[in-house]
Amino acid sequence: MHSEDEAYKKSFDPRLARRILQYVRPYWRQVVLALVVLLISTLTANVFPLILRYAIDEAIVPQEARAVAERYRILLWASLVFLGVRALDFAARYAETYLLAWIGQRVLYDLRSDIFRKIQRLHVGYFDRTPVGRLLTRITSDVDAINQFITAGLVGLLADLFMLVGIMAFMLALNWKLALVAFAVMPALLGVTTWIRVHMREAYREMRLRLARVNAALQENLSGVLTTQLFVKEARQAERFDALNRSLRDAWIEVIRWFAIFFPIVGVLGEITVALLIWYGGGEVLRGAITFGVLVAFLDYARNFFQPLQDMSDKFNIFQAAMASAERIFNLLDTPEEVTDKPDALPVTRFKGEIRFEHVWFAYTPAGREPAEDEWVLKDVSFQIRPGEKVALVGATGAGKTSTISLITRFYDPQKGRVLIDGRDVREYCQQDLRRAVGLVLVLQDPFLFSGTIEDNLRLGDERIPMERIREVCRFVGVDEFIERLPQGYQTVLHERGGGLSTGQKQLLALARAVLHNPDILLILDEATASVDTETERKIQAAMERVMEGRTSVIIAHRLSTIQHVDRILVFKKGRIVEEGTHAELLEAGGYYAKLYELQYAHA
Repeated sequence: MHSEDEAYKKSFDPRLARRILQYVRPYWRQVVLALVVLLISTLTANVFPLILRYAIDEAIVPQEARAVAERYRILLWASLVFLGVRALDFAARYAETYLLAWIGQRVLYDLRSDIFRKIQRLHVGYFDRTPVGRLLTRITSDVDAINQFITAGLVGLLADLFMLVGIMAFMLALNWKLALVAFAVMPALLGVTTWIRVHMREAYREMRLRLARVNAALQENLSGVLTTQLFVKEARQAERFDALNRSLRDAWIEVIRWFAIFFPIVGVLGEITVALLIWYGGGEVLRGAITFGVLVAFLDYARNFFQPLQDMSDKFNIFQAAMASAERIFNLLDTPEEVTDKPDALPVTRFKGEIRFEHVWFAYTPAGREPAEDEWVLKDVSFQIRPGEKVALVGATGAGKTSTISLITRFYDPQKGRVLIDGRDVREYCQQDLRRAVGLVLVLQDPFLFSGTIEDNLRLGDERIPMERIREVCRFVGVDEFIERLPQGYQTVLHERGGGLSTGQKQLLALARAVLHNPDILLILDEATASVDTETERKIQAAMERVMEGRTSVIIAHRLSTIQHVDRILVFKKGRIVEEGTHAELLEAGGYYAKLYELQYAHA
């Protein structure tokens, strides 16, 4: 939380701004075009008071006698020019708005793509330490804050500067004395703006920080609503959320208070400027030093003069939000990828299926930190699995079984020792090829299925697999019966996480999905038959026996009765292999495995 708090307190940082602008660089032509139309809209906005001055001085209150018809003609031409300039102004503002939105959306697309690709490349250990809600915030609201920085913040600031400089230049060119009168309130305006901006920035920072805490609490409570209801803690959770919600409300009120002070003060200073112009400029008109049209034009310029000043003050909040978001986004993009391919990584076509661990030590600690003695999950583990052999890993929870499988698939790298497949260290293989050849069947109690059709879940985007092959694999696994009974068969749309299917059906689909991609080594992770009825358990066991035939297979199981058919069993205890052998050999030895087996049957 502390790093998040610091990010929210980030002020404008040129280094971060430069990194953001790197995403704008590919669209520099559109940026230049946007600046051109921005300049056009600035010029057209400043031409309107001049047209007004011309109409007043030449037709409405002419300095020299003119015929009524001629004065009407001047008014007509002034009106037509006004409409023409207004049409040009409309076109320029439309082009400016469209171009800025176009650039912003392209930058959003590129930034989201980079973040998503980065998340896909990060090793599994990163997600053990990072909440999913935080990553979703990076790719949604944080990216949107960058868009606001580019479209409304940076370019908006340029627009305000262009407008401000343009108004000042036109006022000085029209009458420098009146211009100096209009600028008389500038020191007071700058002083007030600086004072309020400091307080507004602090209030806005605090609001963003409390908003982040409310979002985090909301995400956590939505994820844990079942636990909350189970333990009847609705009132307690509502009380905690209410405290955070009140804190956010108070922070917003503080922000609004400073906004409520700022805009009226700017408005009052603007009215003071108008009053000064009426007093001094009116006197100049009475003395004949300036025309009435010049005074009216100056009043129009003065009215427009304070709008960009107000807008520029708003930009500071956009900048601060963008810097906080950029800090978090680039921290994610700069996160080291602990599990990477070597430059000369070997491609994998087929594996024979030999697996060997050589004195492997492993702990779930960040790269670069030496694990403490009690943090080692695997301790000097060595074993060999022959091609085509079926091996089960058993032991108490936390003994190191799942970690062993995670090292085979190279979700993690060991701190010491080597994991070899077909005689080569897994770190020498291309990760994608390695995982295509090693099928990990996550048949936990609730296997993960994506939203989409059953066919989509089986293919996983591989359009090269013919439909007949999909049907053949499903028949082989024994999942085709229930698929054919569904209303749309293989085109039946599944809800998120496979909602609407039973646990057993989801486990069979996960098994079929693994087999469909024809792995050489099959890893079956955790108890496949938990929480299913006896008939479904029989089907799953039969399917597992069929798909393991001819493949090197490593099974993790909690029910020891389900692994009696394997060739060999490795028994883990506190990160070490303490026994190995067949089911009968281990029972006869009367060691740790026999005690586990007896405990299970005594409990049953």
